[in-house]
Amino acid sequence: MPDLDRHLPAIAAGDDQVFARWLAGAEPELRMALRSFAATADTEAVLQEALLRVWQVAPRFTPDGRPNALLRFAVRTARNLALDEVRRHGHRASLDAGDRECDALAARDLPEGPDPLLRRLILRCREQLARKPRLALDARLSAGGEPDALLAERVGMRLNTFLQNVGRARKALAECLRRGGVAVEEVRP
Repeated sequence: MPDLDRHLPAIAAGDDQVFARWLAGAEPELRMALRSFAATADTEAVLQEALLRVWQVAPRFTPDGRPNALLRFAVRTARNLALDEVRRHGHRASLDAGDRECDALAARDLPEGPDPLLRRLILRCREQLARKPRLALDARLSAGGEPDALLAERVGMRLNTFLQNVGRARKALAECLRRGGVAVEEVRP
């Protein structure tokens, strides 16, 4: 996918035609990221609200240096709005599916030759994880979209325990990266 951030300066300046071009490239990814919420949320309304927020935030938005920063912001915004709607209507949210969609988008946005120092820090942080959170995270990362219930069974954990361990691993990794000087985007569980 091409880096849509090339449109950011014009969008920030209020050019709605350029925003429409950005949207044409971003919309398929946004819809894919909301796919897991289709049964429990009005994803069309969520998408529209997310796009409105992107348009409003664009003048103050600061890219993080990785490709498609505005798109990643839009995906995270849309996902959080979908979670809010799911909770507001009393449904149980499938957080793992949304996290996998966001993680997949973030993985595609990594530059071709990742920073070797960052890579070493990530590996060091991963090695510092406690055994069970690391086992759960490794299962999730290598899952290829398999359901968490199957992954939990595969690693010998109850589903709830598996999900808690994934959450612990993500939190511990984020904290380790912060201590290493890496700005980590907050992820709401």
